[in-house]
Amino acid sequence: MTKIPSRKTKIIVTMGPALESGARLEEAMLAGAGIFRLNMAHTSPDAARAVIRKIRAASQRVGIEVAILMDIKGPEIRTGDLASPITLELGVNFDFTCETESTEVWHGDGTASVGVNYRDLVHDVRVGDELLVDSGLLRFAVIEKHTARLRCRVLVAGVLSSRRHVNLPGVDVNLPAFTAKDRADTAVGLEEGVDYIAQSFVRRASDVHELRAFIKENNSRAQIIAKIEDQSGIRNLEEIVEAADALMVARGDLGIECPYQDLPIIQRRIVNTCLEQGRPVIIATHMLESMIDRAMPTRAEISDVANAVYEQADAVMLSGETAMGQFPIECIQVLDKIARRIESEPDAGTRCSVAVNSERMKMLHSAATLANRLPGSQILAFTRLGLNGSRLAALRPIQAPILAVTPVPEIFRQLNLHRAVTPFLMPFDADPDVTIERAISMLRRAGAVSAGDKLVIVSDIIAQDQTWESIQLRVVR
Repeated sequence: MTKIPSRKTKIIVTMGPALESGARLEEAMLAGAGIFRLNMAHTSPDAARAVIRKIRAASQRVGIEVAILMDIKGPEIRTGDLASPITLELGVNFDFTCETESTEVWHGDGTASVGVNYRDLVHDVRVGDELLVDSGLLRFAVIEKHTARLRCRVLVAGVLSSRRHVNLPGVDVNLPAFTAKDRADTAVGLEEGVDYIAQSFVRRASDVHELRAFIKENNSRAQIIAKIEDQSGIRNLEEIVEAADALMVARGDLGIECPYQDLPIIQRRIVNTCLEQGRPVIIATHMLESMIDRAMPTRAEISDVANAVYEQADAVMLSGETAMGQFPIECIQVLDKIARRIESEPDAGTRCSVAVNSERMKMLHSAATLANRLPGSQILAFTRLGLNGSRLAALRPIQAPILAVTPVPEIFRQLNLHRAVTPFLMPFDADPDVTIERAISMLRRAGAVSAGDKLVIVSDIIAQDQTWESIQLRVVR
């Protein structure tokens, strides 16, 4: 039996040691997590395969179908291994070398250096550009360029340790969008039937097209979530939104690549663009960061989550909080409580801005409008491809939940991402009326509807070589 949430905003949790026991997985599902994320930056293909099977087994035990999101690593620049951490003082010179990832000392002036794994670094940056290392904890200004090394001046002092991530704000790097590791990881994910692939550092629509081609070559229905993480992605936002199935506001690297005071504006722009194009949008990173080792969120975190709900994001995502935190289940419960409370406010209603141009969208808009004018009603949508469910979600009905019935298991799980949609799996009959009656009976057994409830029914059922498109209003007997 599917659990029926009254919450519209979906919750994504990241897998890690804190969640990987069978009991914890079951608790997370019962607490309201609908999508489970595998972060392939810290996971091998074999380990991912084992975790995916654990999630599916726990889902079967509790009777709650969840979606699985594989977040592939994407292109990255990182420093090499160090024999020991290097303490860097403000104003000193420091070199980044492109020929080796080992640490060395330049003979002649004694300037320390570290290797990086990107050979074209010298060609991509200019004198005056900044390098941010270890999430911006260390900052450097480029003062000289040589054949295979950059000489930099330390702007923010600190300690550099091994294999730290390097950000180049505003620099369009010549790195592949879909790396060899990404291909190996994605192949395993598709083989195991993951529902979503999150693509890191998407810079342009062609990055998405390359991943889409790989998914099709592997005969998968997996959908693509484009992660916006740098200034190139922001510049090409509209084309990326059009190319992808969903977007993620990945505020970790985005907050390093862009001035922090711009981050709320960028978040709102991404959300608005997704709402206009009818794409699901996820707000991610640092939602409840303090709860990694504390049982209660900060007041600022509560407001941040509430803002994502007010903006009408489809989902909010937990990262380290559930991967390695001490209170993973409590974090899910906190998101659940905040979302439910904000959604109950009258001013947290619809903000529909999606275009209503096609005949199908006009029909669905009429269904949403009818539901909006019938207090206490629900929308029952039948869909084979997921389009009725996803497009109704894009129309953002004010209060009516969307009960989406599909005969396709993959579509069933993917609909878990869409705001206000609760999916159900059921085979369709050749007779549309029989299908509708069976669905209503199933919903009554599941506790989703009861006698006297008003249902606005949207169907595009294929029967006798015809497609039946209709809007009906029925009262549950």
